[in-house]
Amino acid sequence: MRLTLIIRTPLLPLENNSPSVLDLRICVCPLPNRQTNGEATVPSAMPQHSFEVLRGESTRFSFSSTVLENTLGDPLEREVLVHIPPGVEGEVPCIIYLAPYTGTGMGRANWRAFDETLPQRFERLIREGKMGPCILVMPDTFTSLGGNQFIDSSVMGKWGTWLAQDLQRELSARYPISGFALVGKSSGGYGALVRGMMDDCWDAVACHSGDCGFNLLYGEAMASSLTRVEQFSGVEGFLTHVKESKSLSHDDFHTLMICAMSASYDPLEKIELPVDNHFCEFITERWDNWLAWDPLNLIEEYQDLPPTWIDVGDRDQYHIQYGIRLLVARLNELSIAHHHEEFSGTHSGIDHRLDLSLPWLFKTMTSTS
Repeated sequence: MRLTLIIRTPLLPLENNSPSVLDLRICVCPLPNRQTNGEATVPSAMPQHSFEVLRGESTRFSFSSTVLENTLGDPLEREVLVHIPPGVEGEVPCIIYLAPYTGTGMGRANWRAFDETLPQRFERLIREGKMGPCILVMPDTFTSLGGNQFIDSSVMGKWGTWLAQDLQRELSARYPISGFALVGKSSGGYGALVRGMMDDCWDAVACHSGDCGFNLLYGEAMASSLTRVEQFSGVEGFLTHVKESKSLSHDDFHTLMICAMSASYDPLEKIELPVDNHFCEFITERWDNWLAWDPLNLIEEYQDLPPTWIDVGDRDQYHIQYGIRLLVARLNELSIAHHHEEFSGTHSGIDHRLDLSLPWLFKTMTSTS
């Protein structure tokens, strides 16, 4: 059904002095997925928003772990959000979502305009028959440096150990779980990929635009980061500025991210950038510690990967596609099985890729269990 509403209103006079006519045509169309009491009248070009009511159960718990001891003063007790969709019976797979920088798993359950939450996406994929019922876990992994690379660090805490041992133990004690998988984007994608390389307790991992190819990814960011920290007489002064500031700029967030990477890849008593303060030239010893954590180098030592999904946009703002291409080429040379896709897109707005990786994870886990 189509409704045509014509509103005649005198606007600016036309050449013939006749009133102008605003012809507003509104298409009547039903909202997708959710049943409504009737048809809604919305312009056909409106972006879609998920109004779906969650049918499953979301619960949360917290636990403390000494492996998260750190020099930042961050808490050892962390909260974990668990979503159990309808249809879960007996032992089922458990998929753990790792958040990108400045994010946390629990934040993915928050309402967002013209979008769907991660639990809504999860239930929709199950309802559409693209995957079966399983458990979704969204842990709080935020740090005072704004993010997490999910590796063990004396500064940040032993997040790799926490994921592989403590979190798995706590989840297994509470829910009937047949196996564990990791999925994440950006820093979370890096965490999923590296944990798949270094641990033997993951049944599958999915990496969306995970950090790879550090020379390109971080190399050109050092100059702008050094310029910013030098405005505060070094990293320590910059971190004090961040702590005391009521509003952080884009440059602040960018520089804080590089500081977080330093605390992860090259943890020192005091956080330092891996470059000379005057010429911004790499300090070989410091930069080598960073490069040791590049998946391009890790793969030379850790080659026993679980089933692995890797994808990246062909116009990634951080040039990650080039690192991923090199990694995939090396995986092929080593005959290491993996699933790789390079899609049309950037580093941003890629949550839709979860529509592919989540069913892939479920299928992979259930076909090998």
